[in-house]
Amino acid sequence: MSYTVVLVEDEELMRTELEQTTPWEELGLELVGSAENGIEGERLIKELEPDIVVTDIRLPGQDGLTMLSRCPVSHAVILSGHTDFSYMKQAIRLGVFDYLLKPVDDGELESTFRQLVAKIKEEDTELERLKKSKSDGPEYIRLPRKLGNHVVDSAIEFIAEHYGNPIGLQEAAAALDLSESHLSRLFKEVTGLNFLQYLNAWRINRAVDLLLNPKMNIGEISVTCGFPTPGYFAKIFKRFTGATPSQFRDEHPARQ
Repeated sequence: MSYTVVLVEDEELMRTELEQTTPWEELGLELVGSAENGIEGERLIKELEPDIVVTDIRLPGQDGLTMLSRCPVSHAVILSGHTDFSYMKQAIRLGVFDYLLKPVDDGELESTFRQLVAKIKEEDTELERLKKSKSDGPEYIRLPRKLGNHVVDSAIEFIAEHYGNPIGLQEAAAALDLSESHLSRLFKEVTGLNFLQYLNAWRINRAVDLLLNPKMNIGEISVTCGFPTPGYFAKIFKRFTGATPSQFRDEHPARQ
C-alpha cells in the first residue's frame, strides 16, 4: 500500500526536482498532484484528499500555513528557506510532522518521509484495532473511558464536550494546562490510542447516531461532528466503518 502526496512549491526548479528525483515508490508514496501557489494547492488538497502534503510556507496567493489551516490535512511536511520562529510555532499548532530548511538534503527528506510513513502505518494499525473493537451493534466503536487516570479522563471529557468544534491536541492540552507532548504521551500510554485517532473515533460514533436520524443531511452531520468538509468526513467515516456515510445510511434503517 502506498500513501498519497500533494506537493505545493512555487519554485519551479525545486518542484520539478522533487517530482522527478524523489524515490516515491521506494518510500511507499505516490505523488498524485503538484501546485505552484497556495490557492491551487488548497483546491488540489480538497479535491484529492492526500495522506500527506509537502509545502513551502511563502507561496503566491496564500501562504502554506493558511492553506493547511483551510484544508483537511492529517500529515504535512514543511520545506522552507526561513527560520522564523513564528512560522515554526504555527506549523507545530497545525500538527506539521517536520519543518525542513532549504536547501533540503535528499537524505534528510527521505528520512523524514520514512519516519512519517512509519507513523501513518502505526496509526493504521491502531485504526484496524479500533474497527475490530466494535460493540455488539455493527456501527459503534468501543472506546476506553473512565480509566482512573485524572488527566486522561479529563482529556476524554474534553473530547466529549467539544468534539463538534475544530479541536485537537493543542486545544485539549491548553484546557488542561499541560504541554502537548506530555498529554500526547500520557494519552497513548493509558488508552493505547493517539489523541487524534480517539477524537476521530468519537466523532464517527456520534455521526453514526445522527445518520440514523433521517431529518439530518450528511453535510449537517459533518459540521455537527466537527469535520471541516463533507469530503473529509466521508473519507474518515469509510476508514473506520468500511462504508461511506451514504452507503451506511442506505444499509441501516432510520430510527423513528
